[in-house]
Amino acid sequence: MPDLEGEQPPIHEVVAIALGRRERQDPVLAGTGGPAGNALLTAYLGLALLVLFFLEGLTLVDVRGLISWHVALGALLVPPALAKTMTTGWRIARYYSGQREYRAAGPPPLVLRVLGPLVVLTTLVLLGSGIALVLLGEQSSRQPFLHVLGLRLDWLGLHKSVFWAWFVVMTAHVLGRTLPALRLAVRRYAVPGIGYRVAAVTVSLVLAGVAAVWLVGAEGTWGHDRSGEHEDHPAVVRDR
Repeated sequence: MPDLEGEQPPIHEVVAIALGRRERQDPVLAGTGGPAGNALLTAYLGLALLVLFFLEGLTLVDVRGLISWHVALGALLVPPALAKTMTTGWRIARYYSGQREYRAAGPPPLVLRVLGPLVVLTTLVLLGSGIALVLLGEQSSRQPFLHVLGLRLDWLGLHKSVFWAWFVVMTAHVLGRTLPALRLAVRRYAVPGIGYRVAAVTVSLVLAGVAAVWLVGAEGTWGHDRSGEHEDHPAVVRDR
């Protein structure tokens, strides 16, 4: 039923933003760029994560054969994911603390505000459980660490289960955010604070490279297919 005040349902606002029909007007400040600089840095990190997650997904075709790539790409994802969480967290904190320019920019649509925490939570749990699998090794990862109501949860099961939740919320997030991020990255290059943004992205990539080298060296038993024993890898989300 249409709203008598002329306001559209929340999903209409999300669709309009996703298709580029509406844009949030972020104030531009000297120095770091303010809300516009924050939005641009978040867009850069989001696009980098999109590419890395896509490449990571390709390794699921043959995880055993591509285990080193799978671990390396998973490690590469961690620093940019943390950095993007920090940029969005900063914006939220500034908005709700009453900072004038961030209040003027306004919040994201309600649907995306609800979706955002789920994206962050599932992404961090997915990546964190993946790191735990590598560090613990194959045998230890299959040992239950939690018993609830007769259910036994191990790190491998956690990684598989959270993948599905992450995939659903991330798909919705990507559909709503990719086109606006691309438009920002192409059109807002003149926003002040480029030095800060380049430094942030560079530090993130350097840390990602260090993490990738470290975890590939620690992959241990996951890199050995002991005559077909334990064929499942943490990223293989099908159950027998």
